[in-house]
Amino acid sequence: MDMTEFSFPFNHDQPLLIDGALATELEARGADIDDPLWSAYVLLDDPDLIRQVHADYFAAGADIAITATYQATFEGFAQRGLDRAAAADLMRRAVRLADEARNEFWKNWLLSHNPTSRVRPLVAISIGPYGAFLADGSEYTGHYKLPKSALIDFHRPRMALLAEMVRAGEADLLACETIPCRVEAEALVDLLAEFGDVPAWIAFSCKDGERVCYGEFFEECVEFTASCKQVAAVGINCTPPCFVSALLRCAQKVTSKPLLVYPNRGEKWDAANHAWIDGSGIDDFGVQVAGWHKAGARLLGGCCRSTPADIRAMRMALVG
Repeated sequence: MDMTEFSFPFNHDQPLLIDGALATELEARGADIDDPLWSAYVLLDDPDLIRQVHADYFAAGADIAITATYQATFEGFAQRGLDRAAAADLMRRAVRLADEARNEFWKNWLLSHNPTSRVRPLVAISIGPYGAFLADGSEYTGHYKLPKSALIDFHRPRMALLAEMVRAGEADLLACETIPCRVEAEALVDLLAEFGDVPAWIAFSCKDGERVCYGEFFEECVEFTASCKQVAAVGINCTPPCFVSALLRCAQKVTSKPLLVYPNRGEKWDAANHAWIDGSGIDDFGVQVAGWHKAGARLLGGCCRSTPADIRAMRMALVG
């Protein structure tokens, strides 16, 4: 299959819904994620809970599940005493949990619904930034002090492993997300050229309505990233909702590729205390989502602190 021709299965002109938060939803259900591995720790502790969260997002209306691999890296698992074979098995497990939930949901959906009323859900394999491995909040700053070559060396082994799962049909694309700086996007684009038959989206974390977290202009980052033929969509995630519409307008100036947006609730992550700082969150994604769609987003969902109820509200607002 020629993955360079990948296109999202939009149903007429309707958008696709991405799922919501995984880690904070797992925590809300009793999982202990106070660990540098974050949601990836649950792969060790309670993988069935991850499968259930994926299933609940599909039931709520999500068309795309993002896997529990955001913070899953060979280096991170090594710090917990796991060798490369064990780490690879856990990353494959994360993808298969989402694939199993997808297949079970779709089988049951077809028993009682018109198959043309909804697209078969997709599985996107999360590729978190280098800052996610550091577990110090630097995915919201991009202050890595590393050259592009070092970032390529960091990302290559994990991307090679997970790209094989896309080729095997257990997932549909890679989701390179919460990218805070242009140099990391450049590293990922270079790597995608190495895995030229595997599509991806790239989503940036942003500090305001014009700039990614490190300070470069979002418009320039989008223009560069979208020029990569393996990039099937580009956009924003884990960014305060108040900046989304302005950022989408910036992106529309420089690309015709599908735009995606899955923001957090507007709260800030306190890395030192491992806590979210309240005070700037939003109460209803369902109210916000129509504006984001009008501003150009074709793929929409939620990031940290969003829930299946939020995805259900978004689907009602957009699809009915």
